[in-house]
Amino acid sequence: MRKSHPVRRAVLAGAATVSGIVLLLSLKPASDPDSASAAGGAAPPVAAQSPQGGRGAGSGTVTGDAARTQYGPVQVRVTVSGGKITRAEAVQAPKGGQSDQVTADAVPKLNQAAVAAGNADIDAVSGATYTSAGYAKSLQSALDKAAAAAGANAGAGAAEEGAGAGQGTQVLTGDAAQTQYGPVQVRVTVSGGRITDVEALQAPKGGRSDQVTADAVPKLNRAAVAAGNADIDAVSGATYTSAGYTQSLQSALDRAGG
Repeated sequence: MRKSHPVRRAVLAGAATVSGIVLLLSLKPASDPDSASAAGGAAPPVAAQSPQGGRGAGSGTVTGDAARTQYGPVQVRVTVSGGKITRAEAVQAPKGGQSDQVTADAVPKLNQAAVAAGNADIDAVSGATYTSAGYAKSLQSALDKAAAAAGANAGAGAAEEGAGAGQGTQVLTGDAAQTQYGPVQVRVTVSGGRITDVEALQAPKGGRSDQVTADAVPKLNRAAVAAGNADIDAVSGATYTSAGYTQSLQSALDRAGG
């Protein structure tokens, strides 16, 4: 029998290897990030991009890019503490007409889903497909920014940690303050001796109160973070809610030692 030449065997082996690689690449699914949004689904999961866990994940509040939808822009702000999403809120959402009701129903559910999932891979809320898709898109951009900032500040973070040793991060819930229109209860996050996040766990609801709460609470949250204490101005048109908010906020800060 005629023996195969060694060079011939090497060439054949090399050709088989190349063919195998080409076959594997042909089987890899194409990635089309726009297809999920076009179908009304949530944005793709952040996977390794998400600042969940790991060294250098850090803490902070980041606002995502505004995502344009058929009914108006959606923009999400996310708070990351200890490498985990502790809060997500929509600073912009569709409004006017039927959109008010859709937003009031969908946004709280999307906020809860984002915190529970820890990334932007969340299900759309039934009846709010466009809002859900815009929310997930803006949330993803916020997480991308948080991850980038964590990487850039990894070295500086070590120095800051040493400077603020012993202060840590605390999440404290204030007493529920009773108002003429219902209870108001605030939860505050204090990190490194500073307020980094505030949210209302309870606020007046039902009828006109829904609109007042939707307008006033985000403003009160921002004011509390900016002021660093409970000495904040009342929101026009929401006097009772503002008073209850500051009362509950103060009780939470008292638990944190002021």
